[in-house]
Amino acid sequence: MVRLAYGGDYNPEQWPEEVWHEDVALMREAGVTMVSVGIFSWAMIEPREGEYDFERLDRIVDLLHENGIRVDLATPTVVPPAWFYRAHPEALPVSREGVRWEFGSRGAICHNAPAYHEAAARVTRALGERYGRHPAVAMWHVHNEYGVPVLECYCETSAAAFRRWLRERYTTLDALNAAWGTAFWGQTYHDWEEIRPPRLTPTVCNPAQRLDHRRFAGDSALANFRRERDILHELSPGVPVTTNFMVSPTQCDTIDYWAWAREVDIVTNDHYLVAEEDRNHVNLSMAADLTRSVAGGAPWLLLEHSTSGVNWQPRGIAKRPGEMARNSLAHVARGSEGAMFFQWRASRFGAEKFHSAMVPHAGTDSRVWREVVELGSHLGALEEIRGSRTVADVAVAWDWQSWWAQQLEWRPSEDLDTRERAEAWYAALFDRHLTADFVHPETDPSRLAEYPLLVVPALYLTTKAAGENLRAYVEGGGTLVVSYFSGIVDEHDAVHAGPHPGALRDVLGLTVEEFQPLRAGRRVTIESADGATLEGDVWAETVVTRGAETVWTYADGPAAGGPAVTRRRLGEGTAWYVSTRLDRDGLDTVLAAACADAGLAPRDDLPRDVEVVRRSGESGTWLFAFNHTDADAKVPVEGPGVELLGGERVTGHLAVPAGGVRVVRLDARTA
Repeated sequence: MVRLAYGGDYNPEQWPEEVWHEDVALMREAGVTMVSVGIFSWAMIEPREGEYDFERLDRIVDLLHENGIRVDLATPTVVPPAWFYRAHPEALPVSREGVRWEFGSRGAICHNAPAYHEAAARVTRALGERYGRHPAVAMWHVHNEYGVPVLECYCETSAAAFRRWLRERYTTLDALNAAWGTAFWGQTYHDWEEIRPPRLTPTVCNPAQRLDHRRFAGDSALANFRRERDILHELSPGVPVTTNFMVSPTQCDTIDYWAWAREVDIVTNDHYLVAEEDRNHVNLSMAADLTRSVAGGAPWLLLEHSTSGVNWQPRGIAKRPGEMARNSLAHVARGSEGAMFFQWRASRFGAEKFHSAMVPHAGTDSRVWREVVELGSHLGALEEIRGSRTVADVAVAWDWQSWWAQQLEWRPSEDLDTRERAEAWYAALFDRHLTADFVHPETDPSRLAEYPLLVVPALYLTTKAAGENLRAYVEGGGTLVVSYFSGIVDEHDAVHAGPHPGALRDVLGLTVEEFQPLRAGRRVTIESADGATLEGDVWAETVVTRGAETVWTYADGPAAGGPAVTRRRLGEGTAWYVSTRLDRDGLDTVLAAACADAGLAPRDDLPRDVEVVRRSGESGTWLFAFNHTDADAKVPVEGPGVELLGGERVTGHLAVPAGGVRVVRLDARTA
């Protein structure tokens, strides 16, 4: 990226051409540097099979180029035209219940349909040949938000593809039967053709089969991305190719982004606030940290977010004055090389006509437009941060496949919630003013050793390799904190041999004799040796220490008298285990002790919901400060610097007004 990216999805096909010229004039006024074009344009550029009409798109791309606006050009393969489905109705996906979805929305695709493969490759090649060397094209944008609204297809074409995928994965039926545990309930297969997708069954379907089908569906979509990417690499050499992720666990749970991030030239992400949450800035920070982490710490790009309310949430709550800038720059602080929106101009028709935009229905005489112009100016003042990286303090282990496995039926309690625990532990770290990287649990221990503290909020599926990694991390001097119902099963959803917590019992120095899920609404009290008490709900366990020490004990409930929170010294490090669902105060208490083990000093000089993040690179270090409260705040600054959004010199303390954002370039000698 030459400049920080600022702009949004641009859909000029919805407007007469005279509006286009107004648009580019407003883009220049707002400081727009790039727009995404053509995401939903397949029916426009290929009105009939094999017949292309690029006249309108040519004029749009040329107009943007003439005005100095770069183009993120999309392959429109998320919405094949009506003529395609009329000719190939078999390319429409089938639900697990056997219902074939219809054309009329978006993303209604069987990713295993040969007709779709051919048509998508054909339109991608036509676009690559036409625009592959156009000077306006700064990036290629394949498809749109893979994984939503539907990823898994249960049609016969997908069934055949699933069998081929299983043959490649397991080679023999004996290996498949062993992995799936088909001896249970008499499900043993003797011929590959006997295997079907995990369609609706009278009672619970084989969980290992369900898990593999989720993996297969992701691989099928990824193969389609690779096909389009490779065509564009051939025809548009040197131009990065991406697809927009939806990394936040509140928005997409169908894609393993650790795998997908290896396939894109730059990681991009779409993020939308959970508007009704009082502290939705915490979810935003978590999504940005997770996106940066799947990018391997490298700069990434926020490709979509909203200027204000969105219409697909239960309530399209508008952002407060200044909130759009805080949201945008918080992503930038955590690694994004800009801030893009959906969309440039609000639509007058269609499903998202009440979705906010950079140019709202109210026009340019509006608060939103004035904030859009101001944000463009702010991003222009931050050009110097390009290429720098966010500085993290701690790490959090996260695995989408473990989340998938825990979501399946018949777990010990319906209250077990992977996402809830990840968000709760992340919020506890956020409240201690610690910036977090996310790591895959099989990350090499030498990489994990960079972090003094590693939190494992929920890792139901834990491979043997992951367990060995975490043990090596602790032995090497790391501080590990593990939450309940982790380490339980392997990659096939089979319980590890021996007592729980399976792959983690050695590093934690304990066994779990029995799960003790709590009745709805019940709570347990845990107490320390000095009489301090904390409360938990949802879950308890009968824990037997085998090398670990008991730090907190169950005072009541089904595990009364037994260990609730334990600590084990192992090698040069420490491993903590928390066997109940603690609330915010309880999590903070445990984290305080773990941080002390890790040598992480408390940040008592920062108020709650005043967020401070650093980016650092060869050209300098920058401190971003966000005040999410209604009161003015002061943030300590180590040495002098320059506040880039206002230009004033800063020494000692930085004043951050209520709802405000400040960015300080620290002097080299103090950074």
